[in-house]
Amino acid sequence: MDDTAYKDIKIRLASLEDAAELLSIYQYYVINTAISFEYEVPTLEEFKRRIGHTLKFYPYIVAETEGRILGYAYASRLGERKAYDYATELSIYVDKDMRHRGIGKLLYKNMEMLLERMNVYNLYACIAYPRSDDDSYLTKNSAQFHEHEGFRLAARFQGCGYKFGRWYDIIWMEKLLKDKPQRPEPIKAFSEILKDPEVLFDDPDI
Repeated sequence: MDDTAYKDIKIRLASLEDAAELLSIYQYYVINTAISFEYEVPTLEEFKRRIGHTLKFYPYIVAETEGRILGYAYASRLGERKAYDYATELSIYVDKDMRHRGIGKLLYKNMEMLLERMNVYNLYACIAYPRSDDDSYLTKNSAQFHEHEGFRLAARFQGCGYKFGRWYDIIWMEKLLKDKPQRPEPIKAFSEILKDPEVLFDDPDI
């Protein structure tokens, strides 16, 4: 696919019918990289369950062109306690052959718009991080991408993941979407903000 085709990228909601295509993107990262700390590729049924669980409250979106999904992103609750309502963790995966083309930026642009309307204030990303610069399973690209998108380093956990016979760190990166009021409005479910006719996905510009 040549680069001119990317002007036709659209962002839309994910559905359970997308599960097989999304799983085909994700399985590369499980099998070949330490980006995911999973050892085994989830079954299609399990992946559908994950999508459905997310969509009960949070956004799950895909970038698509000509019927092909190029990447996806979703949000999840940072912690179970009530006080975590206003903070979410983000996850993003782009087709291995479509990286470094602005797809991740486009997904995050739309995700942040949706989460801000839900009254989310803090975004977090949990990122696997290599302990050396010559690791064949993991680079610093994800951290660099998030830094470019306005995230900052919040914490680093030393050697807390083990995969491919080696230890990996994780880092947490943080982005504040907007200033916090003294008394915030209650968090809104994603399904609630979709009722607003002004909530439309942005046209891509990459």
